[in-house]
Amino acid sequence: MIKVIGITDENKLETDIAINNANFDQYKWFWVDFNEPTAEEVKHLTDTFHFHPLAVEDCVQTLQRPKLDYYDDYTFYVTHKVSETAEEIVKEELDSFVGENFIVTFHLSASKEVDQIQNRLLFCKNIDDWDSYYILYEILDKIVDNYFPLINKIEDELLEIEDDIQNDSTDEVIDHLFDIRHRLLLFRQTVNPMRDLVYRMLNSRHLGGIKSRREYFSDIHDNLLKVTELITSNREVTTDMRDSYLSMVSHQSNNLMKTLTIMTSIFSPLTLISGIYGMNFRNMPILQWEYGYYAIMGLMLIIGVLMFLWIKRKD
Repeated sequence: MIKVIGITDENKLETDIAINNANFDQYKWFWVDFNEPTAEEVKHLTDTFHFHPLAVEDCVQTLQRPKLDYYDDYTFYVTHKVSETAEEIVKEELDSFVGENFIVTFHLSASKEVDQIQNRLLFCKNIDDWDSYYILYEILDKIVDNYFPLINKIEDELLEIEDDIQNDSTDEVIDHLFDIRHRLLLFRQTVNPMRDLVYRMLNSRHLGGIKSRREYFSDIHDNLLKVTELITSNREVTTDMRDSYLSMVSHQSNNLMKTLTIMTSIFSPLTLISGIYGMNFRNMPILQWEYGYYAIMGLMLIIGVLMFLWIKRKD
């Protein structure tokens, strides 16, 4: 689906625009959004807007690394937004062609960020400050803002693990921690390139529209730095929790082995005595004695008690 929004010189919005017969020269600036486009709709990128074939190819091929490419009268941006399913964090690509008087957004899956900005633009009473680069800022700002709920959810999961660590089995805790580390790794692979992209935008000499709104894009870069720090700190927390839990399990295992060793030490001499008198020889001492059984049982009891007292004294 292709949605076209045009802003006239009088700052009036026009939305019922068909891309096949649109006259974009009559608008002060315009926004074209390719939302889950078909193969026929994708052709408008080259046939209508005459974008470079390499940029169009990057749009169609999913999950390019976040980047920007300069062309004659526009700049091509590849950005990543994230969402979370029941199993993992999912990266989705959102591409933008930005010129002085237009912005063309392209995404193969639905984008709530784009929908939110479109609704804001459609119901905005004063659009004097809006232009193509302000649209780009708003989209990037929404993308980065949506990073925070995901990292906050991961922090909540780590707190729950720490609170319930005594009640969960070893396999459950370790599996959960490695699942969180995997999601943090995917998250970092998205956030770090986005941070580098915005840094490059801020320091570019070719992007006058960004220079005029430097404080806005600087705020996005600051938020990306915060997310990066949160990801790093949470990965360190998962490492510490994993090591602490394994140490605790090792300590419990050592105590169990100590108990089993003590029991083995006590019963070893008793097993020796019972083994000797379990042999089928005729001429064994006190074998024919009337009180031999009681004497041997008493001897075994005394040895067991003495072994227990000796071990307890040795702590």
